Amino acid sequence: MSGVIHVLTGCTAVGKTDLALGWAERHGAEIVSCDSLLFYRGLDLGTAKPTAMERARVPHHLIDVREVREQMDVTQYVTLARAAIEGIFSRGRRVLVTGGSGFYLKAFFAPVADEVTVPAVLRDELRARLERDGLGSLVVELSALNPGGLAALDTANPRRVLAALGRCRASGRTLAELRADFAAQPAPFAEFEVRLCELVREKDDLLARMEARVAAMLRAGLVGEVRTLAERGLRENPSAARAIGYRETLDFLDGRLAEAELASAIVRNTRALAKKQRTWFKTQLPPHEPVAAEGADLSALFPPARSATGKSDTPATRPAGSS
Repeated sequence: MSGVIHVLTGCTAVGKTDLALGWAERHGAEIVSCDSLLFYRGLDLGTAKPTAMERARVPHHLIDVREVREQMDVTQYVTLARAAIEGIFSRGRRVLVTGGSGFYLKAFFAPVADEVTVPAVLRDELRARLERDGLGSLVVELSALNPGGLAALDTANPRRVLAALGRCRASGRTLAELRADFAAQPAPFAEFEVRLCELVREKDDLLARMEARVAAMLRAGLVGEVRTLAERGLRENPSAARAIGYRETLDFLDGRLAEAELASAIVRNTRALAKKQRTWFKTQLPPHEPVAAEGADLSALFPPARSATGKSDTPATRPAGSS
């Protein structure tokens, strides 16, 4: 199967939802979410999840597909996204992927996971050794398995060392061999043309939108939502429990943060996230020209352009998996 996947991204609070809905309605598209928190049922207010009314306007996919206790990974995401996209194309509709979660977003442009599986028994063994013998013992074994060196691996980071050692032990290969195998893989959506649009706003405008969003979330009952989610196992899912809006509210519920400080803490951390996202978009996505969200022309979000050869192309377009 082939076709065009349109990807609309941008940092948090930039205004992706409204423009995605407008573009999808105009172009007969269905929306595939690329937001790592919209997967979870009940994470509604803190994620600014599209409302039932908004989802009635345009079909949405990959929203509310996991219970809050259940974690999602990029391999599962690719499987679900492919199924959704193939179904949309089979109905003769266009595909609009929207969201700002970098690792999942990158799946549309490059390989993001390989086929190495670390058995649970091996993971447990290595964690037990870490607690018993310390990080140094794991680094020694990892170095022995990689006589060519560990390259840029952060050997002071236990999580990265555990992951690297587990992968080497499970595969019988060195880190350099694993990296080479990974680089040779096709991207998950390599058979599709992927067109990219990144929305941007002026910093003052973006900050005002963040402050308004946080105030609206709290008025709508964010604290109550998090209290209910905690009872349903929110803390068992680190990805969700550490998400902005949820981690600060958990701190408040656990007595680590005063109620008067809750809104400002969420806004402060949201600003930091947006800064990280903007840097990630610049360094990890294909070359593209950002589009101002304010007053954006729906018909020009994914504009065709003329290349030096005179052929129609788009500056924000690169076949998935190209470099």
